[in-house]
Amino acid sequence: MKKSAGILLFKRDKDKVWYFLVHPGGPFWKNKDQGAWSVPKGEIMDGEDALERAKIEFQEETGQTVEGEFIPLSSIQQKGGKIVHAWAVEGDIDLGSLSSNTFDLEWPPKSGKIIKVPEVDQWQWFTFQEAKTKINSAQIAFLLEVQK
Repeated sequence: MKKSAGILLFKRDKDKVWYFLVHPGGPFWKNKDQGAWSVPKGEIMDGEDALERAKIEFQEETGQTVEGEFIPLSSIQQKGGKIVHAWAVEGDIDLGSLSSNTFDLEWPPKSGKIIKVPEVDQWQWFTFQEAKTKINSAQIAFLLEVQK
């Protein structure tokens, strides 16, 4: 079973909590919005430290490092079966300074054509109500845990 590790960055502003989410890049996700966003995350290899993988993935998908007190969240299982381990950390990030790594993708499928696509094509801060509609439905549990 695949496992991923990610970081839910959040910030407080008066009476609101804001959540930093990313939108996956590539043609499959191009026109998908509701339920398509996620915490920055990536696959954990056997024997790898999950929090370290989460920090690496955050850096790869945003071009920025994240520091602070990492609060472990309860793991969730997504519809496809993937287990996601996540940590919440309070902080801020400038959306204008972000950049994502890229990967090669055969597109259209079975065409033999390889294109380079960004792992993440959008970054955004959302209120709790907005984030609940944007995030992968299984990951709503992460938002609820931080919202408490």
